[in-house]
Amino acid sequence: MTQASRIAQVFAQRAQQRQLAFMPFIAAGDPDMTTTGRLIQELAKAGADLIEVGFPYSDPIADGPVIQSSYTRALNKHLKLKDIFSGVTAVSSSVSCPLVAMVSYSIIFRTGTESFVMQAREAGFAGLIVPDLPGDEAAEFAALVARHEMDLIQLVAPTTPVDRAARILKNATGFVYCIAVAGTTGARAELAPQLADMLKSLRNQTSLPLAVGFGISSPEQVDQLRGLADGVIVGSAIVRHLEALASDSTPAHMDAVMKQIAEYAGSIARAAHAAR
Repeated sequence: MTQASRIAQVFAQRAQQRQLAFMPFIAAGDPDMTTTGRLIQELAKAGADLIEVGFPYSDPIADGPVIQSSYTRALNKHLKLKDIFSGVTAVSSSVSCPLVAMVSYSIIFRTGTESFVMQAREAGFAGLIVPDLPGDEAAEFAALVARHEMDLIQLVAPTTPVDRAARILKNATGFVYCIAVAGTTGARAELAPQLADMLKSLRNQTSLPLAVGFGISSPEQVDQLRGLADGVIVGSAIVRHLEALASDSTPAHMDAVMKQIAEYAGSIARAAHAAR
């Protein structure tokens, strides 16, 4: 890319203001794509800098029970890829924050790599996270994504050896998704002690922004990342609210759940946007 991507611009702006970028995660199609579209808009209004949209998949990759259940609810309603793209297309132009797709390479491969990337770009996605595509083997796909002016965000875990991290980073753009714990997604009370060492090591290997996910759930944890990371990713703590809609999706209850999510996301956004 000849100029900074939309994602890079977001992180640069927050860095200039000595703030962290905030990226909430939601699962597409839970309970339906109309609600997903509304949720994207609500999160943007609540202060999200980017929004990560998970594409439901039947075989969990690193998803904890909360996100697995959300994916299952969506798939049980026969959610299709075209439904996700059309639903995101309907709202993407109404929000200023970039959208990032978290999607299994199996879905991309089955669709056709070129076709999937084109459809994602047309729907309004600015970047892709593909957790089951080994980062150090992603050069060809990274080049394809770049040709369509999107970012391919790579994941690095606490267990990733330094030499392998270096190979992964060669195929990364936008930012680096730093996994806070060795395990699956899910809210946790405390950050892993080895996280700081991992972030310091990555700082010496790349100039890309570092965003931390897996287990981040409170403003206090966001504060602990100040000076270490450039962004925070919150997933399970938001997706858990959608469980309540499985048994009651009346308009009044929907409004109440949306309000809860917006208030929670707002608290994380305020913590992230407090100057360092």
